[in-house]
Amino acid sequence: MPRIPMPAVPYASTAVRPDWADLPADLRTAITARLGAPVTWATTAGGGFTRGFAAVLDTADGQRAFVKAASLSGQRHLTDWYAREMAVTAALPTAVPAARPQWTLTAAGYYVICLDAIEGRMPGLPWEPADLDAALAAWAVAAQALRQPPDELVAVGLPPLSEMIRADLSWWREIATGRETMPAAPPWVEKQLDDLVALEAALPEYTRTTAATHCDLRLDNVLIDPGGAAWLCDWNWICAGPAWFDTASLLVSAYASGLDADALFAAHPTTQDAPADALDATLAALSGYLLTRPTHTGASPHLAAHNRWTAEATLSWLASRHGW
Repeated sequence: MPRIPMPAVPYASTAVRPDWADLPADLRTAITARLGAPVTWATTAGGGFTRGFAAVLDTADGQRAFVKAASLSGQRHLTDWYAREMAVTAALPTAVPAARPQWTLTAAGYYVICLDAIEGRMPGLPWEPADLDAALAAWAVAAQALRQPPDELVAVGLPPLSEMIRADLSWWREIATGRETMPAAPPWVEKQLDDLVALEAALPEYTRTTAATHCDLRLDNVLIDPGGAAWLCDWNWICAGPAWFDTASLLVSAYASGLDADALFAAHPTTQDAPADALDATLAALSGYLLTRPTHTGASPHLAAHNRWTAEATLSWLASRHGW
């Protein structure tokens, strides 16, 4: 299997966040009061691409809590994401291996959420096969539990993946019609543009379902606990869609690691009812999106490099499958 050069910055070090000591004193006082004991240690989360506060807080009475905070005035998009994360994780089936919510707080102009602190580490790149096996196993369990999402989760809101694809993952169509400029890409891309458009266009119909899927499953949304089991994080993008879409997304980094991603996709329980070209359609849509999507000015400076690296890995996998 081919192996692609790994990103220059490890995914465990992509975040640019305030530390505990950087938060306003009134906010730290309010969080401490809600925890019920002084914070003795704070471990800032190194992964992710937002500038919101995120850290595991240890307290004098032995608690550990994962706390996120964002400004209600300057980071409203983050506060909305955090509120949705709390609603979603509260409604997930118990079988889904994910941190559960504890409490929320509004203080000093900030919105704060607290979830269970998962003892674990982010997988590294290239993937260790044992870590990838754990992640795929955890996703199989979660996907099975989400095939018929509970009423509480449906009530939170599950936007259809098919509509999201039409709105946000149809960039090859935009390029073909001249509404978007062709981005820097391998030479074969322009020659196969019609094929990329066709694959991308097929994906919305493939993704119509009442099942729920994570919709942002990737290496940096996985934690491996001390026992080797995987936990799945950041559920705020959950939508109505087939689980094989996320299986494909997760396996892009496995392909880049030199692992047999085709065999792993074919063998995974979530792909057994996938259309024959579902994987190709997913890779086409993801690559176009990642090559052309804008990056938020307030996000991590490493986001553009992540998009580019993932796009190149996605295109390489697609090309290898077709001999392009």
